[in-house]
Amino acid sequence: MKHVEKMISARWIIPVEPDNQVLDHHTLVIHEGRILDRLPTAEAERRYQADSHRRLDRHALIPGLINAHTHSPMTLLRGLADDLPLMDWLQNHIWPAEGRFVAEDFVHDGSLLAAAEMLRGGTTCFNDMYFFPETTALVASQVGIRAAIGLIVIDFPSRWAANGDEYIAKGLEIHDRHKGNALLSFCFAPHAPYTVSDAPLKRLVTLANQLDLPIHMHIHETAHEVNEATARFGVRPLERLAGLGLSGHHLMAIHMTQLQPAEITHLAQAGTHVVHCPESNLKLASGFCPVQTLLEAGVNVALGTDGTASNNDLDMFGEMRTAALLAKGVSGNAAALPAHTALRMATLNGARALGLADDIGSLVPGKQADITAVFMDDLECRPVYDPVSHLIYTCGRHQVSDVWVAGRPLLRDRQLTTIDEADLHRRIGIWQEKIARADHQTVAE
Repeated sequence: MKHVEKMISARWIIPVEPDNQVLDHHTLVIHEGRILDRLPTAEAERRYQADSHRRLDRHALIPGLINAHTHSPMTLLRGLADDLPLMDWLQNHIWPAEGRFVAEDFVHDGSLLAAAEMLRGGTTCFNDMYFFPETTALVASQVGIRAAIGLIVIDFPSRWAANGDEYIAKGLEIHDRHKGNALLSFCFAPHAPYTVSDAPLKRLVTLANQLDLPIHMHIHETAHEVNEATARFGVRPLERLAGLGLSGHHLMAIHMTQLQPAEITHLAQAGTHVVHCPESNLKLASGFCPVQTLLEAGVNVALGTDGTASNNDLDMFGEMRTAALLAKGVSGNAAALPAHTALRMATLNGARALGLADDIGSLVPGKQADITAVFMDDLECRPVYDPVSHLIYTCGRHQVSDVWVAGRPLLRDRQLTTIDEADLHRRIGIWQEKIARADHQTVAE
């Protein structure tokens, strides 16, 4: 009998690889932070002796969810000035609040709140884009959540950097300082085609190739953006970016609600990844990403929440359900984007987009033990005919009971193990009062 650190047994294991497989009464064997074995529970108990054995007889184990696009510090702006036209919302509320408050303390507490929310919702890895990325990296490391840190680039000055060259220089310094941290990976994060000029984009292409890092960028988010770019540059944003060399497997294109057939073909041929943020797109009336057409063309499509200022939550269960339902409604095909595809988009497809599929995104031996346990025995969930279907169409994040990252328990029986919830509540209350007061003053002016 082989000695190992831990075993986790469950009623169902849904490994994502191979696709659409459900394993009854199976166990994950975990050692040194990785999945050593996956086998029937009775056999696991004969072959292994573990320091700890967690038995979850009414649960499903799934890979930790991957939020492939968010702005984590913006949790502090959740619900600020909802239900307004986009430019009114941005110019009169969000941008003034950011201009007044965004600094290290804002980013620290917002990232901490985001990490708490994501872990309680079964998310074990997030891909971020915001100012002061080194602070978000520090929070992720302290909490133990996995993070792809976006090294933001924008033409405009902020409290963090003055111009494109300084953004890139500071981002490279953060990458070099933390590249040995197993919980952190990095992406270049130019904000959007309309906020980043040609020179820094060309430099990022060179650096991405040299360092083998993804490039994470909002692209074709709204019709207004595409029309404005076409008038300014004479071509649509995707064509401009391709002309700069910014396409291919390094590119993670966020939103993509405005796509023509030839552009979808180009994305598939180039190996570009698309990150779909359905609830944010719906709330801001940005349009519909043609997910089913992209998938049929062979494009890797992942899921993200966007920030809570434009979504109001970081709930990947909600995104999976909305993505599946929206794809059916937009395509007119009830078989479009089935449940197992939605789950893969929120796990393995996100890992592929981030260049992390060798380590996370599915529950197979050799990968990191990033695991989410979902309680499936509430009355609201009974009966269970198909656990994968239930995860997407019935379950919610409140049914996540336990979360592990690299085998470390970060949520146990709904309790966070590395975050002081009482202290976090206190911190957020202070921010709420300050931001609300400032927003009222801005509107009054």
